[in-house]
Amino acid sequence: MSRWAPDARGRLQAAAMELFRERGYDETTVAGIAERAGLTERTFFRHFADKREVLFSGQEQLQAAFLDAVEAADLGVEPLAVAVGALEAAGPFFADRLEFARLRQGVIDAHPALQERELIKMASLAAALAAALRGRGAGEPAASLAAEHAISVFRVAFARWLEAPGPSDLVDQVRAAQAEIVAMLRDWSAEAEEASALGGEGRGRR
Repeated sequence: MSRWAPDARGRLQAAAMELFRERGYDETTVAGIAERAGLTERTFFRHFADKREVLFSGQEQLQAAFLDAVEAADLGVEPLAVAVGALEAAGPFFADRLEFARLRQGVIDAHPALQERELIKMASLAAALAAALRGRGAGEPAASLAAEHAISVFRVAFARWLEAPGPSDLVDQVRAAQAEIVAMLRDWSAEAEEASALGGEGRGRR
């Protein structure tokens, strides 16, 4: 079959995920993926550096969606709100990809080397997000803190989306995770103020 066959990338990715499920990640080879897709190994390497990148190749598109959302945000919005708001751009990216995402995460969770690769990818995403916030005029450490916070929210929301027993929307999970963090910080702030006030009263009585 011609290496110029339409949607070769999608066919290779689908074939790889089928083989990961059937044979396991370690037993799956590039040759096997290409054969299952009806393409050549040369075609595979035109689209992916190795079989690991079948699992991580969407990171560039996800990063682009985040950065486009940051660029489109109003200049008067605070960095943290911009960073968390950009996560909603992931919604369309993951539409109709729940089954694939669950299978992908299962493969990654079973292999420490892939988990490390995932952490590196997330760190790169946070760095790119921080750079985009600095490009809007955010200073440090605000830009880095906002970016790291947003990626933490995304990771929690993504895990919940994968584990949800029924239909679930990733954007809803992002908003729920962010709301929980806001509530935690509000409670922590109230407790800190109360402790400070009690401490002041104690000092005043001495």
